[in-house]
Amino acid sequence: MPFALHQSDDVAAALKSGRPVVALESTIIAHGMPYPQNVASAREVEEIVRKHGAVPATIAILAGRVHVGLASTKLEYLAREGVRICKVSTRDLPYVVARQLDGATTVASTMRIAAMAGIKVFATGGIGGVHRGAEKTFDMSADLPEFAASDVAVVTAGAKAILDLGLTLETLETLGVPVIGLATDRFPAFYSRASGHVVPMRCETPKEIAAVMRAKWAIGLKGGIVVANPIPAEFEIPVSEIAPAIDAAIAAAAAAGVSGKEVTPFLLARLAEITGGRSLAANIALVGHNAAVAAQIAVEFSRSGQ
Repeated sequence: MPFALHQSDDVAAALKSGRPVVALESTIIAHGMPYPQNVASAREVEEIVRKHGAVPATIAILAGRVHVGLASTKLEYLAREGVRICKVSTRDLPYVVARQLDGATTVASTMRIAAMAGIKVFATGGIGGVHRGAEKTFDMSADLPEFAASDVAVVTAGAKAILDLGLTLETLETLGVPVIGLATDRFPAFYSRASGHVVPMRCETPKEIAAVMRAKWAIGLKGGIVVANPIPAEFEIPVSEIAPAIDAAIAAAAAAGVSGKEVTPFLLARLAEITGGRSLAANIALVGHNAAVAAQIAVEFSRSGQ
C-alpha cells in the first residue's frame, strides 16, 4: 500500500499556501512528562506557536498512520497512554507503521517526518547526543546523524544535561551541522543557561537564523541546524545545583539496569523526584520558550518564499 502522511486540515492548508508551520514531537508528551502536566503543556505549546504566527504540527503515529498535526482528542490519548505508547526513533518507523501500532516520535523521527512533509522548523526541549561513557558503550542518540540527513532547523535548549556535551558538540562538528547560539555565545545545558562549552556560531535574531537556513540549503548543503536557545533565566537550575542530582539519577539508572532508549525517560523522572519538581517546571518552561522562537523563525523563513 502506498505510504502517505496524514496531515491535519490546518497543517495541510498552511503548507499548501506557504504559511509558516512548526513541527512538534510527541515523545515529550508520552514519555517526557507525567499526566496531566503533559497534555496541558502540549496544548499550551501549540497555542504559543499560534500566538506567534505559525501553525503547530504535532507529529505522532496512531494505528500505523503517520500524523502531522493532531486534534485535541489525540493529544489527550497520547498523554493518558504515556509510556505504554512506543517510543519511535527513525529506525523504528517501518516496524510501527507496518504493525499498525501507536508511536510517540523522538527528535530524530520527528525531524525525518517534518522533512518529508516540507516543514523546515521544529521546536523541542533538548536534543539527544553522546551519552557519558560512550567510549565503552558506543551509546549515541540517533538524533545526531539525523541532523546530517534532514533539512530542518531545530530550536532546542541545548542537549540534555545528562549527556557528555563536549563529545556531543564534537560529533555535530564532524557531521557538518551548524550549531548556532541565539543571542548567546554559550551552549546551554537544558536546565542551565550555560554548560561550560561555547557555541561556534551566534545569531542575534530569528531573522538572522532564517537567513542562515536559506543560505545553507541554497548552497546545496544537506542536513539540519541546531538553534541553541537558553532556558529563560527565571526557570534556570544552575549547573552547580543540577549536576549532583544528575549524578544521583545516573547512578540509580545503572543500579536498576536501565539501558538504551529507556535511559532518558528514567533519568528525567528521577530528576523530577530529586529536585522536588523543579526540573519538570524548567522542562515545561523551556519547551514553551523554544516554541515561541521556532514560530518566529518559521515566520521569517516563510517571508523569503523559502
